[in-house]
Amino acid sequence: MKLGIIRCMQTEDYCPGTADFKTIREKKGVFEGVEEKITLVGFCNCGGCPGKKAVLRARKLVERGADTIAFASCIQKGTPIGYPCPFAKKMKELIETDLGDKVKLLDYTH
Repeated sequence: MKLGIIRCMQTEDYCPGTADFKTIREKKGVFEGVEEKITLVGFCNCGGCPGKKAVLRARKLVERGADTIAFASCIQKGTPIGYPCPFAKKMKELIETDLGDKVKLLDYTH
C-alpha cells in the first residue's frame, strides 16, 4: 500500500501525527489486517476550512504514488480536539468525484 494522509489543518499546531505513524507501523486501527507493506507517500493538511485544498492535495498524493488516501482521525473523529470536521463528508465526496477509482479512501487512521 502506498499511503497518503490528509489531516485537519486546525490540529497540526499541536499534533505531530505520531499516533498516525504508530498506527501504520503497528498495522492497527484502519490498517489492521493489511498484509502488504505500507509506505507513507505524503502527510499533508486539508488546506483549512472548508477543506478547500483537499482535492488538489489528494491529486498530488496520487501523482506521487499514493494508491490509498486516509483521512486522519482528526477529520472524521475529531481526535484530539474533540471536534469532527463539519466538512468531512463533502470533502470526501469531492475527492471521490475527482479521482474516481484511482485511489482507495479510508475514513480514519486510528
